[in-house]
Amino acid sequence: MAESREIATLGGGCFWCLEAIFSELEGVIEAVSGYSGGQVDNPGYEKVCSGKTGHAEVVQVTFDPTAISYAEILEVFFAIHDPSTLNRQGNDAGTQYRSVIFVHSEKQKASAEEMIRKVSGKWGEPIVTEVTFFEKFFQAEDYHQDYFRNNSFRPYCQFVVRPKLQDFRTRFSGRLKT
Repeated sequence: MAESREIATLGGGCFWCLEAIFSELEGVIEAVSGYSGGQVDNPGYEKVCSGKTGHAEVVQVTFDPTAISYAEILEVFFAIHDPSTLNRQGNDAGTQYRSVIFVHSEKQKASAEEMIRKVSGKWGEPIVTEVTFFEKFFQAEDYHQDYFRNNSFRPYCQFVVRPKLQDFRTRFSGRLKT
């Protein structure tokens, strides 16, 4: 029997954090770091970091909807970043770090809007997460893929990615890949 596949494209700060987390979630087939939502084709990391391309750092999550629902993907998304900070996650600041859901269908749009209503008020500030239709995804450079797994010794990974990953593992222990 062929595996079902659906795609979620999510931006919630640095893509290294999101990719590390979604890669461990049961039902996720693949999590790829990249860029979406900008005006420049094939942007590179330096251009995106300049803030001039309009792109967000995102992770494109391919998942099996018979194993995990889009709503469950969004539940994890909202648990692992602060959707109430505009263009910022911790010390990472700029439009490339904005909270954004690039929806691939009307059904995903409705689900995203419903999840925002459901979690609204949890942070004490309004949620600023954009919900917008997906247009293009540009895969980030190879050195950004599996970044945490390949660079867990680096300070950013030790002090930013690892604590988020550990919190995720604790909160979602029953939903981790075996």
